[in-house]
Amino acid sequence: MKGYAKGILFAWAVPLAAAEPPDPARAWDALWRVYLVDAGVIFVVFAALGAWFMLRYRRRAPDEQGSAPELSRLAAVGWALVPAFAFMADDFYLAAKTWQAWNVYREVPVERLEVKLEAALWRWEFTYPNGVKSTNELRVPAGKPVLLRMTSLDVVHSYFLPDFRVKEDSMPGRVTYLWFYPRQPGEHLAVCAEFCGMMHSKMMGKVIVLPPEEFAAWYEGEARRLAAAPPKPEA
Repeated sequence: MKGYAKGILFAWAVPLAAAEPPDPARAWDALWRVYLVDAGVIFVVFAALGAWFMLRYRRRAPDEQGSAPELSRLAAVGWALVPAFAFMADDFYLAAKTWQAWNVYREVPVERLEVKLEAALWRWEFTYPNGVKSTNELRVPAGKPVLLRMTSLDVVHSYFLPDFRVKEDSMPGRVTYLWFYPRQPGEHLAVCAEFCGMMHSKMMGKVIVLPPEEFAAWYEGEARRLAAAPPKPEA
């Protein structure tokens, strides 16, 4: 058991190599900034055009009536197609950036901690690879990607980690997954994002990110406690 724990500590304490695993949270944050810049540029351009049109073509006398110049067929087609193609190109660009962020999330790192998550009314049950279980609190090591294999014992739930920008449904009879990359020690809120009954708003939990050596000590201690516990009588 001691050798196993030392192996765990070594694996999680050694600094990551230069090829650091991708972080979905950073990918989604970068995508959000792209959308903000894109929407900001469009707003500024159209606001400036609108202000210019209002000043350029404002009525200068109470009885003044304007007259619109007649467009040629080519000009009419150009005013219709050029903006349409410009907006389509912008939409395709945003779609490509969104697809890139989605691919970051769907490519789960091979080197990871994998935990089983069973959702139930109204709690989260976690089972670690060594058989240790916890309710509502998920302890993970900093600097190690974490994969949750999820299912539900009753109705549809949705495990949402706002700080890590990830959310996935857990459903009866089906296994889904979610992964995130906890970089630094700290505590993070977990909530259910799918209405699941009367206590839905109370279905909360925590992700506790520990330094690698603290996680290894906790992991080993819980494994010893589990091994020393008397077996449960069969029903």
